[in-house]
Amino acid sequence: MADSVYRITELVGVSTESWEDAARRAVETASGTLRDLRVAEVVKLDITVEDGKVARFRTRLALSFKYEPGSTGS
Repeated sequence: MADSVYRITELVGVSTESWEDAARRAVETASGTLRDLRVAEVVKLDITVEDGKVARFRTRLALSFKYEPGSTGS
């Protein structure tokens, strides 16, 4: 296997169900435009609160993917 370079980008997934669902949504959405996804590291978990109740779960991920020369990563 040849040496490789990976790029890391940060994403925030949002869900009304759970942090896990928020992370899954972020990765699945990113896979629509980014190729060769490798690792998603959970950087931060938080929630939004409305009227004193949990409204949404937010999961911030550092997502790595194989870098290809000329790639913008977006």
